[in-house]
Amino acid sequence: MTQTLEAVRAVAERACAAPTNAFGYGIWTHHIVFVVSFGRELSLVLGADAEIVELAALLHDYAGIKDVRLEPEHHRHGTDEARRLLGALNYPPERTEWVAACILTHRASRGLEPETLEARCVASADGMAHIAQVPSLLRLAYVEKGLSVGAGAAWVAAKLRRSYGKLCPEAKGIIEARYHAALETLETA
Repeated sequence: MTQTLEAVRAVAERACAAPTNAFGYGIWTHHIVFVVSFGRELSLVLGADAEIVELAALLHDYAGIKDVRLEPEHHRHGTDEARRLLGALNYPPERTEWVAACILTHRASRGLEPETLEARCVASADGMAHIAQVPSLLRLAYVEKGLSVGAGAAWVAAKLRRSYGKLCPEAKGIIEARYHAALETLETA
């Protein structure tokens, strides 16, 4: 692991552990770690730059974690945070912009299409992490949002459908069985 990756990993995990993080440390253990892992896997499958993918995966939700008020547009604010952080680490500006582009386009619901292999890896890894970590989405639906059993199951199922819809074909092949199993369970609620 490069020094830049080590430093960014430490910053991202510290932000997740901070008492100001409205999502709790679980966003690290049950989301970011999975986005990084799936991102690495996809970078190998697609031949993408693994370092760019991992940096973007570590920082893709960073702005909203640091300040929950930024969450609705965290993909946009996250580009500024990545530029600031990577600039302070003397990371090459052209590679920093590559990371920023991955962060900007990681959300399928915002209509910004990932244009590079690396951006496709990050967007797909984010969706795969949602599918792989249904319990964290259930917690969000029932504890944070206070939804009823049926409404919470419907909310999570809709989130999974959106997440699956943004996956590249290779990611769908990796996570498809888990996706269908999760939907089948949620649709019986």
